[in-house]
Amino acid sequence: MLKFDCKHFPGDRPCSFHKTLGIKCDDCNYYDPVAYKILIIKLDAIGDVLRTTSILPGLKEKYPDSHISWLTRSNAEELFYNNDLVDRVIQLESSETIYFLMSEVFDLVLNLDPSPTSAAICTSVSGKTKLGFGLNEKGKVYPLNEEAKEWFIMGAFDDVKKQNTRTYQEIMLDIIRVKTDKFPIILKLNQSEIKFAEKFIESRKIDRSKKIIGMNTGAGPRWKFKSWTYEGFENLILKILRETDYYVFLYGGSFEKERNESLGKLHSTRVINTGSNNTLRQFFALLNLCDILLTGDTLAMHSATALGKKIIALFGPTSANEIESYGLIKKITSDLDCLVCYKMDCDFDPNCMNSIHHEQIFNEIINLLK
Repeated sequence: MLKFDCKHFPGDRPCSFHKTLGIKCDDCNYYDPVAYKILIIKLDAIGDVLRTTSILPGLKEKYPDSHISWLTRSNAEELFYNNDLVDRVIQLESSETIYFLMSEVFDLVLNLDPSPTSAAICTSVSGKTKLGFGLNEKGKVYPLNEEAKEWFIMGAFDDVKKQNTRTYQEIMLDIIRVKTDKFPIILKLNQSEIKFAEKFIESRKIDRSKKIIGMNTGAGPRWKFKSWTYEGFENLILKILRETDYYVFLYGGSFEKERNESLGKLHSTRVINTGSNNTLRQFFALLNLCDILLTGDTLAMHSATALGKKIIALFGPTSANEIESYGLIKKITSDLDCLVCYKMDCDFDPNCMNSIHHEQIFNEIINLLK
């Protein structure tokens, strides 16, 4: 008997267990019927998508027989590699996606982003219970449940956002009505990714007995003052070179290419530019090499948290209170009153980033490595 309700059966071909073991449905110990279907809608941005994976352990704890689909943009798909808590990743840009969403009925739909696109999708799909944010008949986003109102109001008023003392994880778990003490960010490297990083170490002739200080030097183009200043990084690196035997690994993407190439010239063997053209998974693997990461409020911060790294995180226009530290993150902020402004640009001088001094960061690095 063909058990087509099994989560392992793709429909158009044999399942992996039949291919590898030759077994059929009537004597298969891997039969796992789809009993409770959950759709998570989380599209923007990659760092937010990654930190939202922290809801998965609690969801599985509450709904152990659930089949979880995650709808996101294609640039975030690699986040879910090796993640066995998500059964299916659906790409928003795929032309086939709309047909799946039109055909299926979900027991629970979770939309955790009050954006018009996400809300419209949440309203359009068939779901027995919906939590988070939807779109009304006038095209306006609104909270679907009482627990979602707090996050909705914070998104509308900067002063309310600034006063918030709860972490993102606490708020999201409240919205989806999950009570748990298990909420790690999920990011798992496989053996090939670990070997990729090991080969990188070997190619650069790195002495593994010495500490590696990682520096994620940018934060993308949207938030100018999520990034520390070039001069701050330069002075810090020079102080590390003078007073320690540590290596410095520079991390970033295409927007940090020029900055990292310039900083990499400060020392030919101890300041290592890890490259700006790595895939997302290669970036994670290389990030896993450092002993401490210095970063702003970025994807790198959430990734390093998931990898269990010690982190020094600099905060300016965005909320430090919202970040769950997991006992790993040392948060550094300026003493200016204008923090958590959520402005994309600023003409204040001093500002939240150039008022953070490299000596303070150096001392934090030394203290964390003791």
